[in-house]
Amino acid sequence: MIPHSRLTISQEESQAVARVVASGAIAQGAAVREFEAAVASYVGVKGGVAVSSGTSALHVALIAMGVSVGDEVVLPSYLCVAPVNAIHYVGATPVLADVNPATGNISPESARRVITPKTKAIIVPHMMGMPAEIEALRSLGVPLLEDCAQSIGACYKGGQTGSFGTAAICSFYATKVFACGEGGMVLSNDTGILDAVRDLRDYDEKTPYKVRYNYKMTDIQAALGISQLKRLPEFIAARRKIASLYDAELAGCGIDLPVKDIDCEPISFRYVLRLKQKVDNFINNMQGLNIVCRRAIYKPLHVLLGQPTLQQTETLYNESVSIPIYPTLTIQEQEQVITAVKKIALNPSCRA
Repeated sequence: MIPHSRLTISQEESQAVARVVASGAIAQGAAVREFEAAVASYVGVKGGVAVSSGTSALHVALIAMGVSVGDEVVLPSYLCVAPVNAIHYVGATPVLADVNPATGNISPESARRVITPKTKAIIVPHMMGMPAEIEALRSLGVPLLEDCAQSIGACYKGGQTGSFGTAAICSFYATKVFACGEGGMVLSNDTGILDAVRDLRDYDEKTPYKVRYNYKMTDIQAALGISQLKRLPEFIAARRKIASLYDAELAGCGIDLPVKDIDCEPISFRYVLRLKQKVDNFINNMQGLNIVCRRAIYKPLHVLLGQPTLQQTETLYNESVSIPIYPTLTIQEQEQVITAVKKIALNPSCRA
């Protein structure tokens, strides 16, 4: 069975983690500081603050950006639920926007229509490794919090995703661009935001008292992250090579492939097909051919929150499926995926 996602872990990563464990200094320490500096340097911002997860990064970033009770935060409906949770953690209200159906990223025009005097921030995910329309979003005049959980290494007009907003967050969960097992980071050029996040992630031995959080990353996680970051160019090159093969082999199969944008250098974190058949049937048929595919998101946020339908998001959700793409996908497995997609896309009996 070819899984939808698979880790890329080498002996080098195992040895890096083992060295930290053997040192006896396994909590937040020197490795975390090294990891923070390395990620910030890679993205091209002044600094980073490592935390325990992408969700905790969203939480403390919103606090550091001044979002609180009574404020509104705009975000796309085509997204996982973690940003909604973080918005609720700070007592703010999530306001959903529709997407650009070609990319799955938040639509600047839809975001503009839902901005009110209460809007304090816009969360901007770069979905599937494709940069969002940064210039148009910045022109709205609302602070941007970039969500780079799927896009570290992607570029928009030569700049790294994560370097454009007031702040940005990363996730280093096991299936992300590169992994620490768990973990996240807040990135920013604003030293005030970075200082606020550092203060919030550790609750003890501080005065005056205020509510803070136990959101620290461990040196074990950071050691894995440092080693993985060094291999990120290799990971991205492998993803792009597979995406190019899929582009060439799946053209003409009656399905829509990921779009190209001359302003963007995506990293092909996911390879999402737009189908002319029922997505669940496609997933089941691929499973029957020993290949695991998934919907690109679990459910649109407007469905989970019981809010009115956002049409572009709804259509994109009903037509989209993510097929396997990751650095350890072998040539034989790539050929197996291509053959299976063609069979199901072109065979009427499989499309039923």
